[in-house]
Amino acid sequence: MSERLTVEVIDITDPSDPRVDDFRDLNSVDRRPDLPALPGGAVGKALVIAEGVLVVQRMIASRFAPHALFGVDRRLEELSGDFVEGADGVPFYRASKEVMAQVIGFHLNRGVLAAARRPTMLGVADVIAGARTVAVLEGVNDHENIGSVFRNAAGLDVDAVIFGTGCADPLYRRCVRVSMGHALLVPFAKSENWPGDLELLRENGFRTVAMTPGEGSVPLREAIAPTRGGDATGTKLAFLVGAEGPGLVEHTMRQCDVRAHIPMSRGTDSLNVATAAAVAFYEALSR
Repeated sequence: MSERLTVEVIDITDPSDPRVDDFRDLNSVDRRPDLPALPGGAVGKALVIAEGVLVVQRMIASRFAPHALFGVDRRLEELSGDFVEGADGVPFYRASKEVMAQVIGFHLNRGVLAAARRPTMLGVADVIAGARTVAVLEGVNDHENIGSVFRNAAGLDVDAVIFGTGCADPLYRRCVRVSMGHALLVPFAKSENWPGDLELLRENGFRTVAMTPGEGSVPLREAIAPTRGGDATGTKLAFLVGAEGPGLVEHTMRQCDVRAHIPMSRGTDSLNVATAAAVAFYEALSR
């Protein structure tokens, strides 16, 4: 890491200690600390929780600045290269694995957590500025699929992720964990004008590719090939993927430049949404 975090180590022996409330009841449906603030008066803590050494390291390197950490002594030692110990630093609440389990509600094999407050979210215009390849999700409500899309995006040179309607919270702990922390590093934005923001993508030079096995789609390689007289290496691409099963809605696909499918074998009609996205990302990268 290029910059180390100043931490103050504080021992916690009582699981009811209020200082670790930001890590309490992580599996609770209505009390977990990473519930977003909701309209209409229902307010969550809107925290982002990083789980495990690698994900905590990526949080430290991201714009999601941790304000507290909670873990066992072994994980503190493993993270020593990322920390500078000092008074008035970010608290690292050190506890036994038994105390941790009582606080968070289960035994955490990864042994360390970090909590950050959600910064101001980026807008679509922010994340596409300077981007060449972006992923666009509609109706993807499975946190593990979203986490996998982020991990695939990071590994296959995708610059940003855009969320249309009906998508799950990309900052839920499980999503951040499955993404291996890349949900904190790959820029993302939620569309406030869906599907109108597809026009914004086109205005910024993106070819919008709707991933679908349905009628009227062409093979993926054909869909991202250069247009007449064009250069494939200069084409900006926005890949749209939808929910497992129903996929993208028809109205959204009509707003796209082209519909594309991945040629399949053995009577299989489609791939998992995160896998299909990864194939599309790879094809874009391999140009």
